[in-house]
Order: sequence, then structure tokens, then C-alpha cells
Amino acid sequence: MRRLVAPVVVGAAVVTVVTLRWSALHWGATTEETREHLPGDEILPVAGLVATRSITVQAPPEDVWPWVVQLGADRGGFYSYDRLENLAGCRVHSAENVVEEWQHLEAGDVVRLHPQVALAVASVDPGRSLVLHAAPTMPGDPGAAPYDFTWSFVLRRHPHLATRLITRERFAYTHRWSPLLVEPVSAASSLMSQKMLRGIRDRAERAAESSGRAPVV
Repeated sequence: MRRLVAPVVVGAAVVTVVTLRWSALHWGATTEETREHLPGDEILPVAGLVATRSITVQAPPEDVWPWVVQLGADRGGFYSYDRLENLAGCRVHSAENVVEEWQHLEAGDVVRLHPQVALAVASVDPGRSLVLHAAPTMPGDPGAAPYDFTWSFVLRRHPHLATRLITRERFAYTHRWSPLLVEPVSAASSLMSQKMLRGIRDRAERAAESSGRAPVV
């Protein structure tokens, strides 16, 4: 009996882990969204890990974009778990208002995740997409991450004045052991990203409601 039970238990555990991992990497996303090409994919055409997460916001894109474009540790924050991020020294304070001085980004600008960690703006299409890319490091830099990374935000107009907000993270491994670091990072990123998407949704919906642009259900 033990010989029969053990493989079943192990198999069930493996299926559970794989299912949880898939759910974490594709939280809120449709099958089509996980498969389609998004802005920024061309930067790292071969990726060891891809995470696509989505949420529907009951507000038009013009009320969602201002919250996306002001992301940054030294700007509007990440609308996530500020206390946890600040334990790592991020010095984040998520904004509750749209700030005009944070509304303008151009390719080459820097968006900070931490005072010592930054992503470069690879492309920006106002109201539609923002693509961030790991800022280049000097060869041999001991602080360089063992992977290349892009982070994309895509806004699509949804029926009834709503918006579909899609995020995608792509990790390209630069060492054989890179997955050992990326997998735990992606697990933590899933929790933070889910909170971030809900944070953007809640702020944008409040703004749309106050301006009278909220969808009529």
C-alpha cells in the first residue's frame, strides 16, 4: 500500500506546485493575453520566464494612465505593500493623487525600484503602453543581476468605458543558475503585482467616479 500511496502523493504535490506557479504567473490574465505579443517583447525575444497579469478597471484609459506613468520609488510609488517594500529600503510612499510633475516620461528616463535599483524607460506611448528595461550595468559589476528584465504596462479600452490593464515581466537568463534567483523573485513579484494592479484599479475608479466618467453598468 505504501508503494502505491507514495507516488500518488508525490504526483499530487507536483501538480499542485505547477498549478500554483501557473496561477501566480498569469493572475487575472486570459489565455489570449498570456499568448499575444505585447510592447516590449521584442527587447528580450528569448525569455526564461514570462509573467502576464491583468485586471479590468471600471474607468476609461485616460483615468488609468496617470497612475501608471507616475510609478516609481521616488515618484508615485507602486500602490502595493509599502511597509514590506520599505523594509528592503525602497523608501516608497504610494500616492493617493495624480501629481502633474510625475506625468511625463520619455525613452531613456529612469524609474527607480529602490534608491540603488533602477529601470530605464525603453518606450512610452502615452495612454497605451509603458515599457521599462533593466538599466545597463558595467561588465563585471558584482552588483549586476544574473538576468535581463523588461516590465511592460499595456492599457486597452474595454467595453462600456472600462480599461483592461495588462502587465508583463520577461526574464532572460544570463547564467545557468539564474532560475534559482528568478523563481523566488517571481513568486514575491506575483504578490506585489496583484496588490499593485488592485491599487491602480481602485484609484482610477475613484477618479473616474468623481469626474463622472465611470462606466454605467
